[in-house]
Amino acid sequence: MHESATLQRPLVLGSTSPYRRQLLQRLHLDFTVFAPDVDETPLPREAPRALALRLALAKAHAVAAQHPGAIVIGSDQVADLAGQPLGKPGTHQRATAQLRQMSGHSVVFQTAVAVVCPDSGFEQVDLAPVTVRFRALTDAEIERYLRAEQPYDCAGSAKSEGLGISLLDAIDSDDPTALIGLPLIRTCRMLRAAGLVLP
Repeated sequence: MHESATLQRPLVLGSTSPYRRQLLQRLHLDFTVFAPDVDETPLPREAPRALALRLALAKAHAVAAQHPGAIVIGSDQVADLAGQPLGKPGTHQRATAQLRQMSGHSVVFQTAVAVVCPDSGFEQVDLAPVTVRFRALTDAEIERYLRAEQPYDCAGSAKSEGLGISLLDAIDSDDPTALIGLPLIRTCRMLRAAGLVLP
């Protein structure tokens, strides 16, 4: 396919995450957002990295089925504590439990991104693991943090781009925005491979 034809393809973000939308806006591309209809339940004994990769691709395919001529981005993040997946807590009680579990430990945030375009047959998926070392947290620190930031829609119950940074000792990543929800270095690589011109 000629690049000029590919450039006319619409770009779609298959996500309901405001964080992913904000990150993608950094690339100065026109895109629309559609919510993927995907069951995010882990399969029996599914490793966190495998879960993140499967769901990122499933989200991209779910949205691409409705927009076959578009280039579609799907992404998913799973917090991995010694092989145990930690998803979005949803409630204060579950967030408290997650932070107690992660206190004093290293957690790998497995962030996967997929880019697909059914009409051109393009499909790529990649994983951007980020290792985060949490400080030893007191119950009082956990409670103050959760009351202040209420990160109940974030895998692992902490927003590194906000007050959650105060809970951490270190972050190790080769794609820094992955921890927020979308690894932009990998995303740019895939979008260029799909035919988009960046920057």
